[in-house]
This record gives sequence, structure tokens and C-alpha cells, in this order.
Amino acid sequence: MSGSRETIGKKKRIVVKIGSSSLTHGETGDMDYIRMEKLVRELSDIRNQGKEVILVTSGAIAAGKKALNCGDLCPDSGAEAMAVKQACSAVGQARLMMTYQRLFAEYNQVAAQILMTRNTIVDNLNRFNAQNTFFELLKLGAIPVVNENDTVATYEIEIGDNDTLSAIVSALVGADLLILLSDIDGLYTDDPRRNPEARFISRVDELTDELMDMGKASTGSNVGTGGMNTKLTAAKIATKSGVDMVIANSRDIGVLHRLLAGEEEGTLFVARKDENFDLPDFVEQIHKT
Repeated sequence: MSGSRETIGKKKRIVVKIGSSSLTHGETGDMDYIRMEKLVRELSDIRNQGKEVILVTSGAIAAGKKALNCGDLCPDSGAEAMAVKQACSAVGQARLMMTYQRLFAEYNQVAAQILMTRNTIVDNLNRFNAQNTFFELLKLGAIPVVNENDTVATYEIEIGDNDTLSAIVSALVGADLLILLSDIDGLYTDDPRRNPEARFISRVDELTDELMDMGKASTGSNVGTGGMNTKLTAAKIATKSGVDMVIANSRDIGVLHRLLAGEEEGTLFVARKDENFDLPDFVEQIHKT
């Protein structure tokens, strides 16, 4: 069931991804608890409608850097940079999940943590086990909260960004809809922050080479790891796996219930299921490029 705004409200298994820049205050880098509370309230309400919900969240490293007060001390690259990143994630992921647990509990929902790396997908047994865990949690009525396992991930086993991770999760669980909450309204013909002539694209029926090339020049915020390029890669994974995807602005978290009411928000990427699409192989290709 895909292809129109009206059908979005009928989706039953929904993955929502939110990035670091949407979870933190730009001025301080501290967690934006009001926005997190609104997100949890929206997801809980979607769950109360009888739908299954999975949240893919960033924010662990940002939270850890703030807690350890090491934001300005982090080297840009090398083994030391990786060690600092992993240490910050170890502290930040615990804080992030504790916050989600408390917020979801306020709305009588049970949150479950799932941390993944690239090996979770490319290894057949790991992928099978992860899929079973997701299905069992959804059957039990829990809300899986997913992040990359940055505490152990290195370049060799990292997925790299949560746009891609959310699309992988959507493909893995056979989701009906993936919603990427970002700091931009959706897909434009160019970066609207630099080109006032850029036109908004409300619907994409096919991811052409021209569209994919449009994303390569864009970059993300200084907080997150993704830009439009990673979102288009996510769209490729999702649509080839039979999952509709929407990019929408997280400025107002209420965009979630408006989307599910069929309103024209964000950019809709229509699913075009490819029976020959091999998820583990595609993930390996991304890593090599």
C-alpha cells in the first residue's frame, strides 16, 4: 500500500529517525528536553492507534561530549579521536536511553534499546537474530529505540550515519513507512540555504541518477553526520525494499501526526520494490565507496 499521501495514515509499521541537530540546542549542545518530550508523546500516540513504532535516534556522542566536557578537546582524526568518540558514546548512550525510558514511561510505553553495527547486517546469523529481536519486541508492544553502537564501532564495522541505519532497519523489519525528521523541509533542487532559487520537490516516484547527484554536494549540520546525500541513500534502500519514505522538518514534531493524517508535509519517496535488491550487499557497497 504505497504511492499517495492518503495511504500514509493506513501504514501499520512505522520507523521514525531523528538526528542530533534535532535533539540538541544549537547554542549550547545540551539536550532539548522539550523537543524530546514532544517526540515521545507523538510516538506514544501513534502506538496507541494500534500501529507499531520504531525510533532510530542520534544524540549519544553529542550527549557524552557535553557530559564529559570534552567537545573542544576532541582531535579531528586518528586513533585518539576514535577513542574519545567511543568514550563519549559510552556515557552519552546511557544518558540518552535513560531519558527516553523516563519519557516513554510517562505515557505508559515500554522502550527497548537496540544497538547495531554494520556486522549486524552483513553477517547472516547476526541479521537473523536482530530481525527476530525486533519482531518479538513489536509483538510484545514495546517501542525499539535504535542507535549505532558507537562505543565499539570502528571504521571497519560502522554504518556511519543514522539516515542509512534507519533505512536498513526499515528494510530489515519490513516497515511500511520510514520518516526522516531533519532540519530541512525535504528535498530541493539545490541547497535552499545557499540558493534562494531552489525549488521544493514534494514527491519522488523514481530515484534517478540526476536526483542522486543532487545530494552529493550537500552537507549536514556540524552536530550530525548526515546530509542530503545520506538521505537519498536511505531513500534508495527504503524504496527498493518496498518502504515509502518521507523527509520532513523536525522544527515542529507535530509534523508526525499531520503526515499520518495525509497532509502534504515534506518529500514523499514512493516505494518501488526491487525483488533483486540485496540489503547486505548494498551495505557493503556503501562502505567501500
